[in-house]
Amino acid sequence: MPLHMTKIAFGAESPATLRAWLESQDEARTSTRYLPKRIEEMAGGSLFWIHQHTIIGRSPLIGFEQREDGRHWIRMEPRLIAVHPKPKRAHQGWRYLSDEDAPADLDGDISEGDVLPAKLVGELAKLGLV
Repeated sequence: MPLHMTKIAFGAESPATLRAWLESQDEARTSTRYLPKRIEEMAGGSLFWIHQHTIIGRSPLIGFEQREDGRHWIRMEPRLIAVHPKPKRAHQGWRYLSDEDAPADLDGDISEGDVLPAKLVGELAKLGLV
């Protein structure tokens, strides 16, 4: 089972703008200060995107690459695969996500109306309904 990572979709106004940014590139990448220590376990994993305190989608990881300034690129496929929304607190940088904790993929495409508001997802999670 692959290991995944989570990251805030900083600057994305909606899942649609995140998707547009990803799809506008040949290879999507974002930078990080530190290379993950568990990089070998991440083969076949994905970067799960958090938007408004909710995991909304994932982008399959391609790999990592060191930049000239000492930082590293997180390289991923330029697509957003919709997942069942799951509440997730905001954090800085990225965090590991085990395969058993990762939300399952949704069938079909995701649009703004498909994502519940973060507050509602949080309340539903407290009730054990998400």
